[in-house]
Amino acid sequence: MSIARVKCRVLLDFDGTISKVDTTDVLLERFAAAAWRDIEEDWKAGRIGSRECMVRQIDLVRATPAEMDAFIATVEIDPGVGAFVDRFRSQGHAVMVLSDGLDRTIRTVLDRADINVAYFANHLQWLGGDRWRLAFPHAKGTCASLAGNCKCSFTEGQPRLLNVLVGDGRSDFCLAERADLVLAKGSLLRHCRDSDLPHYAFETFEEATALLARWVDGRGAATAHEPACRGEE
Repeated sequence: MSIARVKCRVLLDFDGTISKVDTTDVLLERFAAAAWRDIEEDWKAGRIGSRECMVRQIDLVRATPAEMDAFIATVEIDPGVGAFVDRFRSQGHAVMVLSDGLDRTIRTVLDRADINVAYFANHLQWLGGDRWRLAFPHAKGTCASLAGNCKCSFTEGQPRLLNVLVGDGRSDFCLAERADLVLAKGSLLRHCRDSDLPHYAFETFEEATALLARWVDGRGAATAHEPACRGEE
């Protein structure tokens, strides 16, 4: 497979994008007290940031490690994710998973699918018994959305890379504003349309692969006979 002339940083959301459902919401429905929904509404209304939201929600979870892992074993992903990652990494693009969800879920699901890709997420820590808490190794005090994982910070540095976001929800809104292209579905698609952001709609990773390949080829053709510019080797 040829190496792409234009180089991208491809940033993949996990919940509802790689996975078929929002795994954190399903986990909360199964193991948390019903008050988690009230906390969720506070976040959606902008009264709290996602970091505070998730801390309070995970504090309501009651599940042993065995119960947690049995739940994670049921998580299904889009069957085209592996081919997507392999294709664009083989062309020299940087591909990573950025999630405001739980690292225990993401690590287990990606390993089971034999998808070898870097991931950055919130750390789910077992406290013993059926209690858990969250840590935020990728939080930033300057994060505009007060997220547990400040996705925008991953676009900093290496300005010659074009930023491509693949996502579906509210945790991707801020990052979408910085992206050169968004592959979007769900509420992120509506946000891109309302904000007039450069985007393509997609439903499956097979579609996403074709859309991004065509876009990268088009950018490469446009710069093939021009002086070196942003995104070009």
